[in-house]
Amino acid sequence: MTAELIVLVLVALLQVVQIMLAGAAMNQAGLMQWNAGPRDTAPIFPPLVGRLIRAVNNTTEGLVLFAIAVIVTVITGQSSGLTATLAWIYLAARVLYVPAYAFGWSPWRSAIWAVGLLSTVIMLIAALF
Repeated sequence: MTAELIVLVLVALLQVVQIMLAGAAMNQAGLMQWNAGPRDTAPIFPPLVGRLIRAVNNTTEGLVLFAIAVIVTVITGQSSGLTATLAWIYLAARVLYVPAYAFGWSPWRSAIWAVGLLSTVIMLIAALF
């Protein structure tokens, strides 16, 4: 398995951890019934819970582009030291993004997000050559 695919699996596992953290935070905030229910209407979330939910959503959005970058890189045989490094940078950025978002590290949250996006974009461009 290439480094890029290993990182893709690790990012997916990170997503699972984030979903569990958000769910646990909801339950701890007294939102267990809403969390387990049909979620027809959203309550007003405490700040930490709302941030964790938004971080999950952001990871989902970023994961789509990163997965495309990894799949194209691997299928076209463009894996290299550069693309492996970019994949690890993406993972590191996503790991740092969770506490940055949860604890409101401004402007670091945005800078960390940009590092992840930039690594994905460079990986996509590298796959073209």
